[in-house]
Amino acid sequence: MMKKKIEGILEESISVKKGLIASQLDAIEKAAGVIIKALKAGGKVIIFGNGGSAADSQHIAAELVGRFLKERKGLPAVALTTNTSILTAIANDYSYDDVFSRQLDAIADGKDVAIGISTSGKAVNVIKAVELANNKGIDTIALTGCDGGGLAKIAKISIIVPSKSTPRIQESHVAVGHILCQVVEEALFQ
Repeated sequence: MMKKKIEGILEESISVKKGLIASQLDAIEKAAGVIIKALKAGGKVIIFGNGGSAADSQHIAAELVGRFLKERKGLPAVALTTNTSILTAIANDYSYDDVFSRQLDAIADGKDVAIGISTSGKAVNVIKAVELANNKGIDTIALTGCDGGGLAKIAKISIIVPSKSTPRIQESHVAVGHILCQVVEEALFQ
């Protein structure tokens, strides 16, 4: 009985990734191009999200700063989810809705690229940060799911995982993050 359940979960995950192939290849390619352009121009990749998306932000930043598959110099990337003093000070002094936009405003400029991650596309603090990035002339990428929510409507590039299941969306976000890291690494370090 449990083996059937496990098989069903894996089959669902495969099906969602096939949906990504069918619907999101162009968006993933555009996102990789924007990241490559930003890094070549001396910009950095700034990534943010809540909960599992915070972990995904840190994971992508770690792959870029450290390495993915190649021995190479580190690439400038930062997850806005890691400094608990900054997060709690902004949440306390302003609002949790401001924890990413306030940081982005302090460290980002027009050469950078901002990646907002939200499985539902409804995270107010992620949407607010992407709006601020757009206003600063920063390229914006959304990683989301479901119907994309408000986040997909405002980001310059939206990668929308075709699923309503949070675990399947998050699994696909990890896959997309790995794809972006590999494509960027290969483009910059041939």
